[in-house]
Amino acid sequence: MKTVIKNGHVIDPSQDLDGRFDLIVEDGCIVELGENLPAEDADEVIDADGLLVTPGLIDIHVHLRDPGFEYKEDIVSGTRSAAAGGFTSVACMPNTKPVNDNKATTLYMINKAQLEGFANVFPICTITKGQKGTALVEMGDLKQAGCVGFSDDGLNVESGDVLRRAMEYASGFDMPIIAHAEDEGIKCGGVMNEGRVATELGLAGNPWVAEASTVARDLMLAELTGARLHVCHISTRRTVELIREAKARGVKVTCEVTPHHFTLTEEAVRGYDVNAKMGPPLRTADDVKAMKEGLADGTIDAIATDHAPHHVDDKNVEFNVAANGLVGLETALPLALNLVKEGVLTLNQAICCLATRPASVMRIPRGTLAKGTAADITLIDPDYQWTLDATQMKTKARNTPFDGWELTGAAMMTMCAGKITFQRNS
Repeated sequence: MKTVIKNGHVIDPSQDLDGRFDLIVEDGCIVELGENLPAEDADEVIDADGLLVTPGLIDIHVHLRDPGFEYKEDIVSGTRSAAAGGFTSVACMPNTKPVNDNKATTLYMINKAQLEGFANVFPICTITKGQKGTALVEMGDLKQAGCVGFSDDGLNVESGDVLRRAMEYASGFDMPIIAHAEDEGIKCGGVMNEGRVATELGLAGNPWVAEASTVARDLMLAELTGARLHVCHISTRRTVELIREAKARGVKVTCEVTPHHFTLTEEAVRGYDVNAKMGPPLRTADDVKAMKEGLADGTIDAIATDHAPHHVDDKNVEFNVAANGLVGLETALPLALNLVKEGVLTLNQAICCLATRPASVMRIPRGTLAKGTAADITLIDPDYQWTLDATQMKTKARNTPFDGWELTGAAMMTMCAGKITFQRNS
């Protein structure tokens, strides 16, 4: 099967490409990239005139809920949602049931995605067995099985000694420790950002220092051990500053920000909107500004969704007891493109944060349109205008604060290893 993608505006930060090029895809790989390539003998010709042609987008922080919570999401529905959002690869978190702390669960995820999925799945395993915060997992075996990093996702590793040992072992395998940075003692049951809005709503607050103090500890342990540290879903100005300073000192740290943390503020919680309940919580306008500054200067490496699907019963309760999180795979691209319209990022920088750098952070062999690589490709219309209807999303879940939003920009076609996994009806 030979496919030629013609007349597209190719943006590939991995090769410093930003211009009009054609691509030839054969047997699931990119075999040629250049100007005015012949298409006479192609089995299929895709006219990408007016579209961006980019490496397949990569989300390094998703929850697929499979195994154990398939009523919320599963690998098939989650990767279908990813493809609809332009993503060809996702790294899935281990808080499944059973938790992914073993080779069998890791291999189950990979094999199910290969057989039935719509995107590549790269599992992240726990740091500690059962996410209990004490005994370390068998990191070597899990790397061999195909995991790309270690995280007790949703739970901070409270013991500094345990985290230090985890970093020392992980560095021996050149694997990242992926931190959910939140001190539960300081958080103390807070359900939204601590501040004026929380006081007015009568809700317990979660202060910025719960995140920043934990990041400070984790950065110093990474500096001590020489380990690779990746900080999930940062949300506060102080966290950005700490990571910026650590990078300047040579600490091996990367980080990500979610679209909701650079788009929404704590004001979205008014009305006790459970779909605006996050962990970490939505913060202040100044924190949102800091997220944009961090993306613009490269302190923040990646945009990741923290896609967290929930059944309606998990959200249709009082705010204090509602589950944290939102579904984000199908809204990440237009929200990221908003940063381009605002002048925060260039198109090249936006694609870099959505594809090239995520691949680099997790050492995933994707995120490029280089010859000889897997044909993971996203075709994007940056001017496509549409209204989000949560009932029409590909995910099983409907928990999004963006329902009804007018959005600009969308994936028109997603191709994974040369196979079309999503095509939008324009």
